[in-house]
Amino acid sequence: MLSCHDVAKYFLAQTDEDAGDLISNLKLQKLLYYAQGFHLALYDKPLFSEPIEAWRYGPVVPEVYHEYKNCGSDAIPIPEDIDFSKFNEQTVELLNEVYNVYGQFSAWKLRNMTHNEDPWKDTSVGDVIIFQSLKKYFKTQLVNEDE
Repeated sequence: MLSCHDVAKYFLAQTDEDAGDLISNLKLQKLLYYAQGFHLALYDKPLFSEPIEAWRYGPVVPEVYHEYKNCGSDAIPIPEDIDFSKFNEQTVELLNEVYNVYGQFSAWKLRNMTHNEDPWKDTSVGDVIIFQSLKKYFKTQLVNEDE
């Protein structure tokens, strides 16, 4: 299984600084949330094992937050130590889809989106958003996409 750090580095490696693509910690947290949710809905298993918590500004993987908190609200640099061989084709497809759909939005737009979604709304601030809650909600999003 991948770690939350592997997935974070994958998303950060997708940015095109020349095109103005920048990922702040806030935006990265929301991409991790969407990747985990859709992975649970599609494959019935977590993409990474680290918990996602409901924080004031939406879902957060604390381990990744603390790794990049020194960047503040600025762009996180593209990692130089990413190992793409860790990612199988199925995972690459999922992460690319999440990035293509959600990466186009600003951090604050993503924050607002997550605040309207059940996994965050139904979890008290500071508590872990349970995998079952993510899976249940994101399964409904898959059905909506197919209609």
